[in-house]
Amino acid sequence: MASKPRLGSTPPSVTPPADDAPVSERIRYRLISAGCRHHANDNIAAFIQDGELEQLQNEVAAKMQEVLRALVIDTDSDHNTQETAKRVAKMYLREIFKGRYSEAPAVTEFPNAERLNELMIVGPITVRSACSHHLCPIMGKVWVGLLPNEHSNLIGLSKYARLTEWIMNRPQIQEEAVTMLANELQERVQPDGLAIVMEADHFCMHWRGVKDMDSKMTNSVMRGAFLKDPNLRREFLSLLSRKN
Repeated sequence: MASKPRLGSTPPSVTPPADDAPVSERIRYRLISAGCRHHANDNIAAFIQDGELEQLQNEVAAKMQEVLRALVIDTDSDHNTQETAKRVAKMYLREIFKGRYSEAPAVTEFPNAERLNELMIVGPITVRSACSHHLCPIMGKVWVGLLPNEHSNLIGLSKYARLTEWIMNRPQIQEEAVTMLANELQERVQPDGLAIVMEADHFCMHWRGVKDMDSKMTNSVMRGAFLKDPNLRREFLSLLSRKN
């Protein structure tokens, strides 16, 4: 299932970039022309053409080198930072933010031949994300609860982890990340009920500000039967508390 670009407002009239314009400008032009949103947590893979991701990585590396220069770091004589700009660019595009630039992972879906309709819990799934306010790490775990029906599409256990990683590897806030994961699983599985709980450390709290090393954030999304049936919701949360 290909990711669906998020539509923004009516596309404004934009001037096409010159042939020698930076690749980021060419990608941005396609997005704006199509009226597609490109916030920090949006996937833009559909607007990146073959070979452009490598060009974009090179462009980011060049910009990052300017950031280091502005920080008055002598990367010419400091052997520890001579390749830092390249490493950071690769890390952003290929690793910690790759959920923005890559298509959704291939996930095989199976019909619910046995008509399973009992509570299923997947987790804890280790997640790594980044706060879009300061680009600091968000590290935590996710639990997924499902109540399938006879028409649901079942997916393999490892695929929950792959989809979670794809959603989480973007700059964002935790509340929106959990909602986006719920939307993706709801569309694929079509269960009678879906519940997601995420608990995470936010390094913008650990590294800066109040420097609180103990606080965690926990939030949840409850849909369908989990929202309507308090007994099912209680069972799910009770089983999670035992796992902790």
